[in-house]
Amino acid sequence: MREITVEQYIQMDKAVPVDVRSPIEFEECSIPGAVNVPLFTNEERVEIGTLYKKEGSDAAKWRAMEMVSPKIPFMLGKIRDLKNEGYQPVIYCWRGGMRSKSVATFLTYAGVSFPRLVGGYRAYRQYILENTAGLIPDQSVVLHGMTGVGKTDVLKVLNERGYPVIDLEEMAGHRGSIFGSFGMGDGSTQKTFDALLYQALSEVKGSPYIIMEAESKRIGKVIQPNELLDTKKTGIHIDMFAGMESRVLRILRDYVEPYKQEEWFKPKVSESLVFIKKRLKNPEIRAQLDEAVEKETYELLIKLLLEHYYDPRYAFKQHDYEGQFHQVNADDVEAAAEAVIKIIETQNAPVL
Repeated sequence: MREITVEQYIQMDKAVPVDVRSPIEFEECSIPGAVNVPLFTNEERVEIGTLYKKEGSDAAKWRAMEMVSPKIPFMLGKIRDLKNEGYQPVIYCWRGGMRSKSVATFLTYAGVSFPRLVGGYRAYRQYILENTAGLIPDQSVVLHGMTGVGKTDVLKVLNERGYPVIDLEEMAGHRGSIFGSFGMGDGSTQKTFDALLYQALSEVKGSPYIIMEAESKRIGKVIQPNELLDTKKTGIHIDMFAGMESRVLRILRDYVEPYKQEEWFKPKVSESLVFIKKRLKNPEIRAQLDEAVEKETYELLIKLLLEHYYDPRYAFKQHDYEGQFHQVNADDVEAAAEAVIKIIETQNAPVL
């Protein structure tokens, strides 16, 4: 049985982590790109844990053997298929213990041998936490702007052109506002975010700078590392602006149109507005927001929120950053991306 360290795994070409933990463990956190081939279902894991506490290790191991035996051909076949597709499977569990060792042993007996990750997911997480800061370039290009100006759209264009973009909202599974979780599920856990950030920084390793949005320290449920926040404070700052009409249309496109027919949409809008209305002193505006939701006039709702809630708060956010702010009109996304590139050039940052 071959064992490899996290550092060796990271250096492998076309490696695919094979997570043999239960589905619930896999959903909470996993190595990016991992395939879940669980030894036990969620229910089986609970049963074995309970048996271990009540009757001891031997009874739990015997029951585990009874559960796993019928699954072995399917599991090994699924892992072998990855190899046949040109990938290099790497077996891991939580701590690199009995579960990954068992699967690696089964594979060896079946005539196919794949490496096992020493220390499992826990060792992987420790490694990325220790090494993420070292991947952050000294310089950053930071896109600022009011809600709906198209910062994410510009990032996508720059990414497609090969620029070193870090999309923090995508990693967090949250767009950073009260409505930021719409259409993005439950959002990433901190462990998932940390892993995705490490992976993204690894992919632009060697770049003299990175391009990202001026997100708050907390995005949804996750928190950015201080080292990333520090490089943003002194970066090249680009303040994007756009007309109210284009901003409203972008927000409709991203937050409303894909989901407005879903049963959860209207109740979730009302629920999210509760927090906002507490911060609005004008009772007339609060009443207009309620009416817009009730009549499903979402274009009006967005306009009211921008004018009376989001826009007045934007100016204060810029105080957290140092240096000059360059202005870019983002009504046209392609033109805005070109303007960002020109600003990078004039600031003596190498254009890739």
